[in-house]
Amino acid sequence: MKSSESLRTTLKKIDHRSYPAYKELKGTYDFHLYQLSIDHVQGDPFAAPSRLHVSIRHETAGFPKEYYQTDARRIALCDYLTRTFSRSLSQVSRAKGSGKSGLLSVSRCGQEILERSACQIQKDGILLRFEAGFPAAGRTILAGELEKMLFQIVPECVKKSLILEHLPKEKVQSVLALADDQEFIRSELPKRNLAAFVANGSILPRQSGASSLPMKQAIAFFSPERLLTTFDLPSGKRISGMGIPCGITLIAGGGYHGKSTLLKALELGVYNHISGDGREYVITREDAVKLRAEDGRVVLHTDISPFINHLPNDLPTNDFSTEDASGSTSQAAAMSEAMESGSRLLLIDEDTSATNFMVRDSLMQTVISHDMEPITPFVERITPLYQENQISTILVAGSSGSYFYCADTILQMDCYKISDITEKVKKICAEHPNEQIFPAPYHAPSFQRHLKVRKLERKHGEIKTKCFGTDSFSIGRTEVELKFVEQIIDSEQIQAFAYYMKILADWLEKPACQNLTVTELTDQLLKEPIFEQHPSAAFVRKQDLLACISRCRIFY
Repeated sequence: MKSSESLRTTLKKIDHRSYPAYKELKGTYDFHLYQLSIDHVQGDPFAAPSRLHVSIRHETAGFPKEYYQTDARRIALCDYLTRTFSRSLSQVSRAKGSGKSGLLSVSRCGQEILERSACQIQKDGILLRFEAGFPAAGRTILAGELEKMLFQIVPECVKKSLILEHLPKEKVQSVLALADDQEFIRSELPKRNLAAFVANGSILPRQSGASSLPMKQAIAFFSPERLLTTFDLPSGKRISGMGIPCGITLIAGGGYHGKSTLLKALELGVYNHISGDGREYVITREDAVKLRAEDGRVVLHTDISPFINHLPNDLPTNDFSTEDASGSTSQAAAMSEAMESGSRLLLIDEDTSATNFMVRDSLMQTVISHDMEPITPFVERITPLYQENQISTILVAGSSGSYFYCADTILQMDCYKISDITEKVKKICAEHPNEQIFPAPYHAPSFQRHLKVRKLERKHGEIKTKCFGTDSFSIGRTEVELKFVEQIIDSEQIQAFAYYMKILADWLEKPACQNLTVTELTDQLLKEPIFEQHPSAAFVRKQDLLACISRCRIFY
């Protein structure tokens, strides 16, 4: 390890030289309070910024072990430190120069709390990764500006962000207490036979479709009396709200009254949220999967036979593949994949579903008989899924009343206020028995699918990937579309998916790995030390990783 003064000396030596001379700075330097490592130097001032990280020993940072003794606390603390470092960087003026000169940035955290490679609590201390645009005028090095960044700005931000002595201790403790409370509720859900919990006073609406911030002056959520559930939390608080029981829950109501807003909060309840988000205590089973139709997606060797069978031309549906799925086949495939991933809670919105997959009314069944229709509608499958596979469903419906007959709990949203109308609707259903649709004979899908990989172009032995926000990435020349996997919420999750697919492509070139099922491959991928090997990755769930694999056209 070199001294910080040797870094200063090198900076003076390369001042006003051509930009590639910056590469001489790579290495680790001792700044006494912490160590600074320059891991990657950008090729020119307009390229992706240089990557650096700081390491600070636990003795210096001063955080007691109990602050990070559980996974929930560790992740929440790292999230808080990353946000604090980001705020500190935003308060300093940028250095002068061309392109990305003077840029200092760290992972941008949203409303959800995710484990990230940006900040890691390790055995010896805390590691924080960030990016810096090394300053230049044209392609001429401005070493004085970089010296200002590395010797004034970064040390001040590290001091303000990574040392407990300089942080508001009560705020840090409140972050950890919230993490404890959230994980306690999540662990209590199966014990109380609940699929999800929404606390009284939660603010569910967002400012807009483009913003995840809570809507100002929104109507707060309050539970119907029958579903009121109370938790005594580790922090000492007592919290009450709506406990959604396992089974079949139907959310009904008029358009624009908050049905989809509630479902959206539940689908993101698989993640913990920061204080002030309004959804801090919206907690959903961590394996819940939001399902929808997805016309045009690829399907790879998926058993959709419980939902679609005897297709024309005798196409097999117990090992179904297509490059261009229809709405119904895509939703059937997504449902089978969710079950394959181990999900025990399905979240479905009628608005984004294939109508012919969801329901067939009695008149249609009279005109087009069962033996002429390959699709067994979900309304005939929803009850066996719970009774035989313990898979619950929360369904938003506004047009078809068929699901009223099979629902265990029926909720109504009216101007963002919720009421329990189960008893009322069951009485109405009893008066119209002829409209009831009964469950069809059912068998669970098989999850023994295997994949191979197409030949990919490599450069210097590496498969090239490129990420596009939170929607997609490319691997080789193939784009992987993930826009409709709606529980992916961060661009660094896309980075993680791209990294995982490179690993999987390498594995599947070996015949031994081709004998592993998709589930086995997914489990093995999740054991990869991604946060140590990738500079900008975020946590992904098994359910979403399996969904990514299933939509990746490099596999067949």
